Amino acid sequence: MQKYGKIDVIVSNAGVNPAPGPVLDTPESALDKLWDVNVKASILLLREAVPHLAKDSAVILVSTAAAYQYVPIIGMYGVSKTALLALTKALAAEMSPNARVNCIAPGYVPTEFSSIGLGRYGYVTDAFLQATCLKRAGTTEEIAAAAVFLASDDASYITGETLVVAGGPHARL
Repeated sequence: MQKYGKIDVIVSNAGVNPAPGPVLDTPESALDKLWDVNVKASILLLREAVPHLAKDSAVILVSTAAAYQYVPIIGMYGVSKTALLALTKALAAEMSPNARVNCIAPGYVPTEFSSIGLGRYGYVTDAFLQATCLKRAGTTEEIAAAAVFLASDDASYITGETLVVAGGPHARL
Protein backbone atom coordinates (compact mmCIF):
# COMPACT_ATOMS: atom_id res chain seq x y z
CA MET A 1 0.00 0.00 0.00
CA GLN A 2 2.88 2.32 0.75
CA LYS A 3 4.30 1.95 -2.75
CA TYR A 4 1.13 2.01 -4.87
CA GLY A 5 -1.45 3.72 -2.66
CA LYS A 6 -4.88 2.31 -3.44
CA ILE A 7 -6.09 -0.98 -4.88
CA ASP A 8 -7.64 -0.70 -8.36
CA VAL A 9 -8.60 -4.34 -8.99
CA ILE A 10 -9.20 -7.41 -6.85
CA VAL A 11 -9.73 -10.87 -8.32
CA SER A 12 -10.85 -13.42 -5.76
CA ASN A 13 -10.08 -16.79 -7.31
CA ALA A 14 -9.92 -19.10 -4.30
CA GLY A 15 -11.37 -22.55 -4.78
CA VAL A 16 -11.18 -26.07 -3.42
CA ASN A 17 -13.00 -29.32 -4.01
CA PRO A 18 -11.76 -31.59 -1.22
CA ALA A 19 -14.25 -34.43 -1.72
CA PRO A 20 -15.35 -35.09 -5.32
CA GLY A 21 -18.44 -37.26 -5.42
CA PRO A 22 -22.18 -37.17 -4.79
CA VAL A 23 -23.44 -34.19 -2.79
CA LEU A 24 -24.95 -36.25 0.03
CA ASP A 25 -21.72 -38.23 0.42
CA THR A 26 -19.69 -35.08 1.15
CA PRO A 27 -18.12 -35.35 4.63
CA GLU A 28 -18.92 -32.56 7.07
CA SER A 29 -15.26 -31.53 7.23
CA ALA A 30 -15.29 -31.08 3.44
CA LEU A 31 -18.49 -29.01 3.65
CA ASP A 32 -16.72 -26.70 6.10
CA LYS A 33 -13.66 -26.40 3.86
CA LEU A 34 -15.82 -25.74 0.78
CA TRP A 35 -17.56 -22.88 2.60
CA ASP A 36 -14.40 -21.49 4.18
CA VAL A 37 -12.38 -21.32 0.97
CA ASN A 38 -14.99 -20.96 -1.78
CA VAL A 39 -17.17 -18.34 -0.07
CA LYS A 40 -15.88 -17.04 3.24
CA ALA A 41 -12.38 -16.27 1.90
CA SER A 42 -13.81 -13.75 -0.59
CA ILE A 43 -15.82 -12.03 2.13
CA LEU A 44 -12.84 -11.79 4.49
CA LEU A 45 -10.54 -10.60 1.69
CA LEU A 46 -12.91 -7.82 0.72
CA ARG A 47 -13.57 -6.84 4.33
CA GLU A 48 -9.84 -6.12 4.70
CA ALA A 49 -9.42 -4.55 1.26
CA VAL A 50 -12.37 -2.13 1.15
CA PRO A 51 -10.62 0.68 3.05
CA HIS A 52 -7.82 0.53 0.48
CA LEU A 53 -9.91 0.45 -2.70
CA ALA A 54 -9.55 3.29 -5.17
CA LYS A 55 -12.68 5.09 -6.37
CA ASP A 56 -14.11 3.26 -9.40
CA SER A 57 -12.25 0.08 -8.50
CA ALA A 58 -13.26 -3.34 -9.80
CA VAL A 59 -13.86 -6.48 -7.77
CA ILE A 60 -14.10 -9.79 -9.62
CA LEU A 61 -15.22 -12.99 -7.93
CA VAL A 62 -14.59 -16.31 -9.67
CA SER A 63 -17.42 -18.86 -9.48
CA THR A 64 -18.04 -21.73 -11.93
CA ALA A 65 -20.40 -22.62 -14.75
CA ALA A 66 -21.30 -25.59 -12.53
CA ALA A 67 -23.29 -23.03 -10.51
CA TYR A 68 -25.79 -23.07 -13.39
CA GLN A 69 -25.78 -26.73 -14.39
CA TYR A 70 -25.09 -29.83 -12.33
CA VAL A 71 -21.81 -31.52 -13.17
CA PRO A 72 -21.35 -35.04 -11.76
CA ILE A 73 -18.52 -35.46 -9.25
CA ILE A 74 -18.29 -31.72 -8.51
CA GLY A 75 -21.87 -31.15 -7.38
CA MET A 76 -21.01 -29.77 -3.95
CA TYR A 77 -18.28 -27.58 -5.43
CA GLY A 78 -20.94 -26.10 -7.74
CA VAL A 79 -23.28 -25.58 -4.79
CA SER A 80 -20.63 -23.69 -2.82
CA LYS A 81 -19.61 -21.54 -5.79
CA THR A 82 -23.28 -20.70 -6.46
CA ALA A 83 -23.15 -18.58 -3.30
CA LEU A 84 -20.77 -16.24 -5.14
CA LEU A 85 -23.51 -15.35 -7.62
CA ALA A 86 -25.64 -13.95 -4.78
CA LEU A 87 -22.58 -12.45 -3.08
CA THR A 88 -21.82 -10.58 -6.31
CA LYS A 89 -25.32 -9.05 -6.32
CA ALA A 90 -25.14 -8.14 -2.63
CA LEU A 91 -21.68 -6.59 -2.81
CA ALA A 92 -22.48 -4.70 -6.01
CA ALA A 93 -25.31 -2.98 -4.13
CA GLU A 94 -23.34 -2.44 -0.92
CA MET A 95 -20.09 -1.26 -2.50
CA SER A 96 -21.57 1.06 -5.12
CA PRO A 97 -20.95 3.68 -6.34
CA ASN A 98 -17.28 3.43 -5.35
CA ALA A 99 -16.61 -0.05 -6.74
CA ARG A 100 -18.03 -2.36 -9.36
CA VAL A 101 -18.44 -6.00 -8.34
CA ASN A 102 -18.81 -8.71 -10.97
CA CYS A 103 -18.28 -12.43 -11.26
CA ILE A 104 -16.82 -14.83 -13.80
CA ALA A 105 -18.23 -18.36 -14.11
CA PRO A 106 -15.68 -20.41 -16.07
CA GLY A 107 -16.57 -23.64 -17.77
CA TYR A 108 -14.14 -26.52 -18.05
CA VAL A 109 -10.54 -25.33 -18.30
CA PRO A 110 -7.83 -28.01 -18.09
CA THR A 111 -5.66 -27.02 -15.13
CA GLU A 112 -4.05 -28.84 -12.25
CA PHE A 113 -7.12 -27.96 -10.14
CA SER A 114 -9.66 -29.30 -12.65
CA SER A 115 -7.65 -32.47 -13.19
CA ILE A 116 -8.07 -33.26 -9.49
CA GLY A 117 -11.85 -32.87 -9.64
CA LEU A 118 -12.69 -33.93 -13.19
CA GLY A 119 -9.56 -35.18 -14.92
CA ARG A 120 -9.64 -38.62 -13.36
CA TYR A 121 -13.24 -39.01 -14.53
CA GLY A 122 -12.82 -38.81 -18.30
CA TYR A 123 -16.49 -39.52 -18.96
CA VAL A 124 -17.45 -36.43 -16.94
CA THR A 125 -15.01 -34.21 -18.83
CA ASP A 126 -16.29 -35.56 -22.16
CA ALA A 127 -19.91 -34.93 -21.15
CA PHE A 128 -19.04 -31.42 -19.97
CA LEU A 129 -17.36 -30.59 -23.29
CA GLN A 130 -20.21 -32.08 -25.33
CA ALA A 131 -22.64 -29.84 -23.43
CA THR A 132 -20.96 -26.72 -24.87
CA CYS A 133 -21.66 -25.18 -28.24
CA LEU A 134 -17.94 -24.84 -29.03
CA LYS A 135 -17.17 -28.50 -28.16
CA ARG A 136 -13.84 -27.67 -26.55
CA ALA A 137 -12.30 -26.72 -23.25
CA GLY A 138 -11.52 -23.14 -22.39
CA THR A 139 -8.06 -21.77 -21.69
CA THR A 140 -6.66 -19.91 -18.74
CA GLU A 141 -5.95 -17.04 -21.14
CA GLU A 142 -9.65 -16.81 -22.06
CA ILE A 143 -10.66 -16.62 -18.41
CA ALA A 144 -7.96 -14.02 -17.74
CA ALA A 145 -9.22 -11.97 -20.71
CA ALA A 146 -12.70 -11.93 -19.16
CA ALA A 147 -11.22 -10.62 -15.91
CA VAL A 148 -9.23 -7.96 -17.77
CA PHE A 149 -12.43 -6.87 -19.53
CA LEU A 150 -14.43 -6.65 -16.30
CA ALA A 151 -11.62 -4.66 -14.68
CA SER A 152 -11.35 -2.26 -17.61
CA ASP A 153 -13.11 0.99 -18.42
CA ASP A 154 -14.93 -0.92 -21.18
CA ALA A 155 -16.98 -2.49 -18.37
CA SER A 156 -17.49 0.75 -16.43
CA TYR A 157 -21.30 0.42 -16.58
CA ILE A 158 -21.41 -3.23 -15.58
CA THR A 159 -21.86 -4.27 -11.95
CA GLY A 160 -23.61 -7.10 -10.15
CA GLU A 161 -23.31 -9.38 -13.18
CA THR A 162 -21.88 -12.83 -13.79
CA LEU A 163 -20.09 -13.43 -17.07
CA VAL A 164 -20.24 -17.10 -18.03
CA VAL A 165 -17.11 -18.06 -19.98
CA ALA A 166 -17.94 -21.65 -20.83
CA GLY A 167 -18.10 -22.20 -24.57
CA GLY A 168 -21.84 -21.67 -24.79
CA PRO A 169 -23.44 -24.18 -22.44
CA HIS A 170 -26.86 -25.24 -23.69
CA ALA A 171 -28.61 -25.27 -20.31
CA ARG A 172 -28.41 -21.58 -19.38
CA LEU A 173 -31.11 -19.08 -20.31
